[in-house]
Amino acid sequence: QVTSNGSAGGGEAAAGAETQRQQPAPNAWQVIKGVLFRIFIIWAISSWFRRGPAPQEQSSTGGSPRAPSRNLFPKDTLMDLYVYISEHEHFTDFNVSSALFWQKRDLVYGDWTSGENADGCYEHYGEVDISQSVQQNGSIYIHVYFTKSGFHPDPRQKNLYRRLATVHTSRMINKYKRRRFQKTKNLLTGETEADPEMIKRAEDYGPVEVISHWHPNLTINMVDDHTPWVKGSVPPPLDQYVKFDAVSGDYYPILYFNDYWNLQKDYFPINETLQRLPFRLSFCPLSLWRWQLYAAQSTKSPWNFLGEDLYEQSDEEQDSVKVALLETNPYLLALTIVVSIVHSIFEFLAFKNDIQFWNSRQSLEGLSVRSVFFGVFQSLVVLLYILDNETNFVVQVSVFIGLLIDLWKITKVMDVRLDRENKVAGVFPRVTFKDKSTYIESSTKIYDDMAFRYLSWILFPLLGCYAVYSLLYLEHKGWYSWVLSMLYGFLLTFGFITMTPQLFINYKLKSVAHLPWRMLTYKALNTFIDDLFAFVIKMPMMYRIGCLRD
Repeated sequence: QVTSNGSAGGGEAAAGAETQRQQPAPNAWQVIKGVLFRIFIIWAISSWFRRGPAPQEQSSTGGSPRAPSRNLFPKDTLMDLYVYISEHEHFTDFNVSSALFWQKRDLVYGDWTSGENADGCYEHYGEVDISQSVQQNGSIYIHVYFTKSGFHPDPRQKNLYRRLATVHTSRMINKYKRRRFQKTKNLLTGETEADPEMIKRAEDYGPVEVISHWHPNLTINMVDDHTPWVKGSVPPPLDQYVKFDAVSGDYYPILYFNDYWNLQKDYFPINETLQRLPFRLSFCPLSLWRWQLYAAQSTKSPWNFLGEDLYEQSDEEQDSVKVALLETNPYLLALTIVVSIVHSIFEFLAFKNDIQFWNSRQSLEGLSVRSVFFGVFQSLVVLLYILDNETNFVVQVSVFIGLLIDLWKITKVMDVRLDRENKVAGVFPRVTFKDKSTYIESSTKIYDDMAFRYLSWILFPLLGCYAVYSLLYLEHKGWYSWVLSMLYGFLLTFGFITMTPQLFINYKLKSVAHLPWRMLTYKALNTFIDDLFAFVIKMPMMYRIGCLRD
């Protein structure tokens, strides 16, 4: 963790990172497609629930249509900025000098040319003193007031306060994040490399601890907008930010706290070791269309029914997209977007042709039936592993659907029957499998059995060696987790060997006419795209090697 304060909880952050080291490497394609999938779902749900404004909202009490409103701060209005930091959500301590963090006079509304960089932006840096309450997971708020020049935000100063000359907004500036502790140990010795303090906190607070975090940067945006909004007709999510005066019917300037580019990895925990928090606050004008983009991206409140865990994962996924936007060359980024669209099309076509191939296949000559069963085993191991490690929900659904497709393939390569006479435990019908005649009568079954026999001579010793290595040198939550992580790691490392039975059958039959060529072509193109993508997006080296291996 790199912060302006070297002691800012780096040890705890490192320990927290160590508890997550057994999480599977993120798949960049799944991240981007997961984000796009959620955007589509949210759009679909919002289209269903969001109706046009009710007629009574469009009209005044007398039944006449509402008149368009105007901005209470005309363009080029001189303004004063007051920023207060407080532990209270409702602020009244205007006379406490220590609460005033920043005061800036004679700002011009809609000015895009002033400031140090001639972009209309101003910046202030300071350190915020925190109390014991904030150190112990308490909240801290920022209160921002803009007044027309010469006025004051304190309502008690009757001569200097005007309601229509004051715009105010506030929010909590610390962020509560969940830190999960996975209690792992060496199953043979019982020892662990985890920090003893982290183990004690896990025993005191449980496997999930909610901790207050801090980010040292925040931007206050004032939207340069004079649209004649009509109350009740502002489209969501903008309606959450446009505030109308109840008497005059006009609206206040739109203030927006912009933390979109604050990456999750830059937050650090607030604890007893910190007495002051570094804080860099910026003020910048913002155009209407850019504000609409930010507002659409940051709106989450209507979807709380999906659960907080989903949003924590969503924040982490969005971080990878933000890093790509920040660190990738614009031309390369544009190429990546085009390529990702092509990749999705090819993946859909490969999926469609794979289903069509197995659905219409009459003869199994030249196809490895055992590889289909091994594919089911692989998908089952991957699904159980990601469920055990609390992986992204979208990834879980994707793997589960893949498992169902592999199970469906079994019904196409074998005759599956329910034996109702010989029931399991006298209750459930017994499922029986029988090779299809086209598989038995051809030489494919002989070559398939021969290939897997040769393959077992290599796979089983490798599996045994990897199991011993995992047991001796790695930590696990329990024996169940050890079995899953061992099998998952083995399949990830040596999974490509399972392609050899089909290659062996092809070699023996001196033919490849029996293969699903369209599906293989699309997958080959996608593999090439994966290689390109692996060097564009920041990801673990092992995943890049895995792409090259494929």
